[in-house]
Amino acid sequence: MFKKIPLLFILFIMQACNMESPPPAPAPPQETAGLTAETEQLEKILIHNARIYTMDRGYSTADAMLFDSSGRIHNVGGEQAMLDAFPDARHIDLQGKTVIPGLIDSHAHLFGLALSLSQAQLRDSASKEEVIQRLREHEKNLSDGDWLLGRGWDQNDWPVKEFPSRSDLDSAFPDRPVWLRRIDGHAGWANSAALGMADQDLSGEWQPQGGFIHRDADGNANGVLIDGAMGLVEQAVPETSPELLRASLKLALQQLVSLGLTGVHDMGVDRSIIEMYQQLIEAGEFPTRVYAFTDGAGETLDWLCENGPIQDESGRLVMRAVKLYIDGAMGSRGAALLADYSDEPGNAGLLFMPPADLEQKIDKALACGFQAGVHAIGDHGNRVTLDALEAAIARFPDNPGRHRVEHAQTLTATDIPRFAELGIIAAMQPTHATSDMYWVEDRLGPDRVRFAYAWRSLLDSGALLALGSDFPVEQVNPMLGIHAAVTRQDVKGWPEGGWYPLENMSREEAVRGFTLDAAYSGFMDQSVGSLESGKRADFIVLDRNIFEIEAAGIAETRVLQTWLDGEQVYPNH
Repeated sequence: MFKKIPLLFILFIMQACNMESPPPAPAPPQETAGLTAETEQLEKILIHNARIYTMDRGYSTADAMLFDSSGRIHNVGGEQAMLDAFPDARHIDLQGKTVIPGLIDSHAHLFGLALSLSQAQLRDSASKEEVIQRLREHEKNLSDGDWLLGRGWDQNDWPVKEFPSRSDLDSAFPDRPVWLRRIDGHAGWANSAALGMADQDLSGEWQPQGGFIHRDADGNANGVLIDGAMGLVEQAVPETSPELLRASLKLALQQLVSLGLTGVHDMGVDRSIIEMYQQLIEAGEFPTRVYAFTDGAGETLDWLCENGPIQDESGRLVMRAVKLYIDGAMGSRGAALLADYSDEPGNAGLLFMPPADLEQKIDKALACGFQAGVHAIGDHGNRVTLDALEAAIARFPDNPGRHRVEHAQTLTATDIPRFAELGIIAAMQPTHATSDMYWVEDRLGPDRVRFAYAWRSLLDSGALLALGSDFPVEQVNPMLGIHAAVTRQDVKGWPEGGWYPLENMSREEAVRGFTLDAAYSGFMDQSVGSLESGKRADFIVLDRNIFEIEAAGIAETRVLQTWLDGEQVYPNH
């Protein structure tokens, strides 16, 4: 599919390379792709002897790329002609290595990853007993009075696939409050000490809006809180110190660039988090780009509506989007379905709010000129979201659009074509499918599961898919996402042939979902997402060619170098 770029073919007009993509929105203002006379005075760097996959709309390839010390790409083309044309440039021989644009995770939680690094790591724990063991080890680092916090447990990985209870924790931690977020972030597990810190009595028959308190036969909370109920305990969790947060955030950022991520769409952040990001940018300690979504349509959005969107001059931070929720997650049975869960009759999940309230929040975002991204996992949640977005788009025709459904995991045959018809982006996470495939058919049954994680169906309908991981729900490594998209298998190769393989993506589609299409979904496609003249020199060097090797090897691919704005940020020198 890939073709060679003609020698020294210079793409000074970026619009030409985006003819197949939707027309550019009138706002926000895009960075110019043009090169000025001043760039002639800058140091030139020429990488050559490389397999460069530009990920432009023509899937062009090249042998060499010239960029300058300001971080702008000048030329992409053939090696010998570039060497002859630019003898004074600093030459970097990549010895045949594969180069692709820097990868962009279109749905993640950077601050959540930073927080998780300071907590007990419970991912892949094989039983409740292993959870307790890991918590005991983590407790050794705590002081008297500290809460014991952790994340990553998943009852679907245990021999008995049932929710745990407070009693499982009480015997090991009778006095210290324990609060453990499920791997999807949509359920929490607490001991009695933590439940006692709730801001109201949790017993009885009442349930909070958009949440569920699991109770025993006597009506007492048994320790598991779903979605909107989690805040009843979390309000009592002490805040992490700014010093620890900053240190954890720097560790998280280094993890991102070591895995080839030069951009991340950060879901649900508030003003204080943005201010921390800005401090690190000013200190030169922020080696990636963040496209940030607000934490709902509340105070943060009010502040942005009053002061305007954030567009940092460095290109490292943009905030002009709003994150909303309509339902929960499949693993905790909080995703809103049109019919009951197949493995739990009488439970069809939860809508976090009435559809009219969702419309009101979307209207508020669009009235400020912002992009809306709505978390929707169940087929009911997705339908309500599509209905609300369709109505809002009609009411605000001047809004620049590119609105998104975050996850879009379970759809119906009638709702799939609506994404393309409405110009709505499906922001999806391939590893969710390969994490959930062991049990999700039990949740949905054989008929509904056919339209779960329906990447090919959406692509064939004309929809644009922006790909990500949802870290720390899933692992950060984007190569795992590309592997999952291409194979629909786990890293051990199960199941043979892939899980519902008709929904696979091609390698080109998967990489484009983590590059140009992810950039488009964050209004940054004119500056990043592909390696073309005038764009920023964000690229990575891989230890193997992911377009030619056996698909199983994609997951094992390592990033050798990460470059941001023409500066090598990994490994550090």
